[in-house]
Amino acid sequence: MTTIETATQWMIDLASDDSHGYTQDEDHRWGPDYDCSSSIITAWETAGVPVKTMGATYTGNMRDVFLLCGFSDITSSVNLITKEGFAVGDVLLKLTISDEKKGHAAMYIGEGRVVHARTDENEHGTGWQTGDQEGNEITTSTYENDPTHPWLYVLRYTFNGSLLVRDGQIHANNFVGAGLVLDGHRGPATITAGIKVLQHALNLDYNAGLTVDGSFGSLTQAALGSHYVMLNETQYLVTAAQILLMLHGVDPHGVESPGHFGSGMLTAVTAFQIVNNLPATGICNNATFIKLIQ
Repeated sequence: MTTIETATQWMIDLASDDSHGYTQDEDHRWGPDYDCSSSIITAWETAGVPVKTMGATYTGNMRDVFLLCGFSDITSSVNLITKEGFAVGDVLLKLTISDEKKGHAAMYIGEGRVVHARTDENEHGTGWQTGDQEGNEITTSTYENDPTHPWLYVLRYTFNGSLLVRDGQIHANNFVGAGLVLDGHRGPATITAGIKVLQHALNLDYNAGLTVDGSFGSLTQAALGSHYVMLNETQYLVTAAQILLMLHGVDPHGVESPGHFGSGMLTAVTAFQIVNNLPATGICNNATFIKLIQ
């Protein structure tokens, strides 16, 4: 199944399984029970889209995080009344505007229907029992757009990049706060982030005192010098090499902090060197690091 099919089917299966009900309780809303936002966030996370990993927790922050993770806001290109332009897997969002008109999230599943976690057996999201007591706490239903509290956003998963590069972008964000959009493409921002990763590792391993600015200037070149990492070594420069390989779409077989240079890294570094006409030593040396950040 595609990513969209996997997420959609997860939601449909959830609605069909009465062992899962609705709750807004923080200790239980991520399973086995869910609310409207946690269910959809979990569906996409399960399908391999790291929306929960990247910080989506409720309807109020879902749009911003989803846009970082390969979704596009297509609200202006669809008709919220007639559903024209809707596609299976589209995420529908509305925000809280009053105590009576709460935020809500649903997923469009085609043929004029949505799947969503709507309320518990007490109709207010608290005082629940685990599981679906009424058979409609998490359910599929006909699409509706309340004119007094309409859907505000329609988000569609449009990711078309490399999953390896995307995962490298996640690691760059975590390692050095790169702030990358997870588009899976090795664009200028991702290249700059790779240099920041290298600079940060040099600071951690060698107290290089570099400004982590993403510019490979004379100070960064001097700090890199003749440093290298090789089989069985463990240090942050290995972490940098692992992330940089991923940003080139090469699988280093894991990222650790500090990183360990195992057999998977040896294979990855050697493969990268061969493709880039470098001596295939399996040692990530100065020439290899320079090629990795280009």
